[in-house]
Amino acid sequence: MADCNDDASRHRTILLVEDNPGDARLVEEICDDLNLSSVLHTVSTGSEALDFVNQRGEHSDVPPTDLVILDWHLSGLSAKEVVSELNDDPAHAHIPVIVVTGTVTEKQVREVYELNVNACLPRPDGPDELRTTIRAFKTFWLSTARLPYGNCENRR
Repeated sequence: MADCNDDASRHRTILLVEDNPGDARLVEEICDDLNLSSVLHTVSTGSEALDFVNQRGEHSDVPPTDLVILDWHLSGLSAKEVVSELNDDPAHAHIPVIVVTGTVTEKQVREVYELNVNACLPRPDGPDELRTTIRAFKTFWLSTARLPYGNCENRR
């Protein structure tokens, strides 16, 4: 069996949780241009994010999630609740979570990091800045950083 951290085994599953369809579509288009579309999966609610990560319901056949990019301002189940549920579940507490928010106050940044997220990013202002951010994200999170794998034996 291959080591899950071998370069040959580094196909990662990124979950984007974004409730604005236009923003989600733009991220998907940029990821497609940067050859990330095969690893990016998008959901629009916190509940759907938890179903995806837990491989429940319509997400029962998705690969295990390696990284979550989470819009801080979700309707319904909040981003804070999503992060708390992930942190409380030993099977998913290892998954890095990056929070993206349109408003970045000192209080909010502190609140986000108190939840043990891995990064809090301001929402880029336009498509060019978003492309730059995604390119930097790809370089750091997918090329430089070593991501944990929850259960190597069950990776699909």
